[in-house]
Amino acid sequence: MVSAEVSRDDAPARRDRILDIVAELLETEGYDAVQLREVARRARTSLATIYKRYSTRDELILAALHSWMDEHRYSGLDQQTPESSENVYDGMMRLLRTIFEPWEQHPAMLTAFFRARAAPGGQELFRRGLDITVPSFMQVLADVDVAFVRDLETILSTVIYGLLGRFAAGEIEITDIVPSLDRTVYWLTTGYDASRPAALGNTSARKG
Repeated sequence: MVSAEVSRDDAPARRDRILDIVAELLETEGYDAVQLREVARRARTSLATIYKRYSTRDELILAALHSWMDEHRYSGLDQQTPESSENVYDGMMRLLRTIFEPWEQHPAMLTAFFRARAAPGGQELFRRGLDITVPSFMQVLADVDVAFVRDLETILSTVIYGLLGRFAAGEIEITDIVPSLDRTVYWLTTGYDASRPAALGNTSARKG
């Protein structure tokens, strides 16, 4: 007799359905709308089935965000290859736009991401993002001084976190984030090039 909830063979499909429902709730009704009973109702399953896979609401939300971000926010990185003439500014902004443009189209998911980072296990969401994005950034920064890379990482991570917080608080629009990062990266890379006599000729190509 087949279970009324889900057969063993259907378990992976059911899991995907649950995560899709959570992502839909996050995007259309907000973080607080994700309640396990409501997810179970929409998935036409039981609370027991959900608890077997996700022990807490926070764990369920984090799993849904991981799934959504793999599909939307990071997928474009695998399809990119830098041009031989690309400078550091161009390369950095190419990657940052690839990462942030999906959030511009789905702003509620950015709010969910920011809130989830403060939840138990939320740092794993950030670490996974680093694992995926760092290799692409290091490719762009391969010929850059190590000390500058450290400074760039510190400054950019601080600016990004501050911008996300301001957006989540309603102080700025989501479309303000990439232009702010553009200005930050421009001035940092311009300062770096200015400190390297051999690179002075490249600064004129950075911005019109």
